[in-house]
Amino acid sequence: MATILPVLGKEPQLGKNCFVAPNATIVGDVVMGDDCSIWFNAVVRGDVNFIKMGNKVNIQDGAVIHCTYEKNGTTIGNNVSIGHNALVHGCVLHDDVLIGMGAIVMDRCEIHSNSIIAAGAVVLEGTIVEEGSIYAGVPARKVKDLPKDTVHGEIQRIATNYVKYSSWFADFNAAK
Repeated sequence: MATILPVLGKEPQLGKNCFVAPNATIVGDVVMGDDCSIWFNAVVRGDVNFIKMGNKVNIQDGAVIHCTYEKNGTTIGNNVSIGHNALVHGCVLHDDVLIGMGAIVMDRCEIHSNSIIAAGAVVLEGTIVEEGSIYAGVPARKVKDLPKDTVHGEIQRIATNYVKYSSWFADFNAAK
C-alpha cells in the first residue's frame, strides 16, 4: 500500500479517479486534481511547503516533487506529465507541459504552457520558460519553438494515455 501521511496536521487530498502506486509516497500539504497518477517509487513531499496539482497530472516512476521550506511551493497545472526520475522543486508548471525523463526543474522556475523540458535538462533556479518552446541541455536553454501539432500530438496524448494506464490498476488503486 502507498505511503500517504499527514504532516503538521496537513493531509494529502486526492481528486476523483486518481491512481497511487503501492510503493509511491505522498505526504503533507498535497492537493491533487482529478485523473492524476503517482507511479511506482515516485515521491510527492508537501512536508515543508504546498504542492498543488491540476487535473490529468502524471508523476512517473521515480520522480520527486518537492518544495522549499517557507519559500517556494510547487504548483502544477492541468495535462502535465513529469517523466521518469525527474525532479521538480519549488516551481510553477502551467497547463500542457511535459517534463522529460531525468530532467531537473529548480526553485522559482516558471514553465509556461505548451512547453517541453527535454530529457536530462537542468532548468536553473529562476528560469522562465516561454510558452510554446522546447528547452534542453545543462543548463537548459531554448532550442526551438514547439510546433502547435506537438502540443496536441504529444503533450496531451501522454497525459491522456496515463489516465488510461491508471485504469489498468483499478483493482489495486490505493487512492479509492
